[in-house]
Amino acid sequence: MHSVDATTEQMIRSVLAYAENRLRLDPVPLDQGARDPAVLDAALHGLLDDLPHNPDQVLGVYASCLAPAVISADSPRFLGFIPAAPTKAALLFDMLISCASIQGISWLEAAGAIQAENQVLRLIADRAGLPGSAGGCFVSGGSAANLSALMVAREAAKRRAAADSGSPDRPGPDGRWRVAVSSEAHSSIAATLRILEMDALTVPTDDHRMTGAALRAAIEADGDPSSLAAVVATSGTTNAGIIDDLAGAAAVCRELGTWFHVDGAYGGAGLFAPSIRRAYDGIEHADSFIVDPHKWLFAPFDCAALLYRDPALARSVHRQDASYLDVIHDDPGEWNPTDYAYHLTRRARGLPLWFSLAVHGVRAYSDAIEAALGLARQAAAEIRSRGELELIREPELGVVLFRRAGWMPAQYAEWADRLLRDQVAFIPPTSWEGQTVARFAFLHPHTTMDLVREILDRMH
Repeated sequence: MHSVDATTEQMIRSVLAYAENRLRLDPVPLDQGARDPAVLDAALHGLLDDLPHNPDQVLGVYASCLAPAVISADSPRFLGFIPAAPTKAALLFDMLISCASIQGISWLEAAGAIQAENQVLRLIADRAGLPGSAGGCFVSGGSAANLSALMVAREAAKRRAAADSGSPDRPGPDGRWRVAVSSEAHSSIAATLRILEMDALTVPTDDHRMTGAALRAAIEADGDPSSLAAVVATSGTTNAGIIDDLAGAAAVCRELGTWFHVDGAYGGAGLFAPSIRRAYDGIEHADSFIVDPHKWLFAPFDCAALLYRDPALARSVHRQDASYLDVIHDDPGEWNPTDYAYHLTRRARGLPLWFSLAVHGVRAYSDAIEAALGLARQAAAEIRSRGELELIREPELGVVLFRRAGWMPAQYAEWADRLLRDQVAFIPPTSWEGQTVARFAFLHPHTTMDLVREILDRMH
């Protein structure tokens, strides 16, 4: 299995040919997604047994049955959830990373890969206005990044409490730390709080945007600011693309001495768009910040950038110690990504982004993000021009929410199913203030207004 024999040679030719054909697809088709499990079971029957199988036969099962049962998130017709649009350069380099079996844990093992990853992290930190000392690592996604950041926030709160009172436990009858969050915070925040045994102080919002004034009012009304380990603000909510009042939230955190975390998993990439950069004012005060390059920075799955203002504090929380790990901690000047998140083994998932940025230049990324922003504005104008449609709110980023007058949930579902069945678009409905609505999530720079009009025409 580990030698280059005749079977390996056959696999190399077949798999690389398949990969080349996939990379050459322009545009990438949607495919169909969900399938009857019995059909998939029948296609896979007998492949995992004691005997070997011809690699072309196995690849054929994948190509003919499995691959079409996966909706392609990198298609310009994928307009639901948050799409992906990795560059061809990033996809190619991702293949190289896999072939090289790079384990990007420590400087000892992967100094070259880590140096390149850190160059990308520095670029993102600079766009956010974080200090030169800021740093972090790449993790699998926003959920892992939020968990890792808020774990550091909790431990920092414990240390402050211990310094102030001699005990790491927070004052109060239940001894649980809390995090102030908007009702629009991503679902991973709630999951993280459960894991870390912290509770949410939910901040009421006007127009679904957390402001500094609302945050301050919620904390004052609650009357227990000593319980707060962190405040989480969002720079681009997933459902509507709303950017919280980052400057206002940062000011409250500075007043209280509370950790300020910014979840920019989806929308943080807007830092690279000059037309909306002012909307992120205040992010430079973040103690931790995340953005998912596998969303709007055109990297392959899975890739999330996690940055800390004070990475030494994060390292003191996340560093794992064991006899066999002592060797990677010998030189304090070396950078070990394993020390900055809840992980040990990790692939060098930031390298495909580094390669693509170096090949195409940062300006090309800014132009591609601006293209999605422009398309969202054009789509909003088109919706306003149609009497049967209602634009729910002006888009801030690439998400456009709208409704069809008189439609019930079943009609939205039927419309979305028909669009996917006809391979026009993947655009599942969502909900807004308790009602089913439609939602465009623009990200791919090759999505066109002609496609938008075709989708809207089908709402008659």
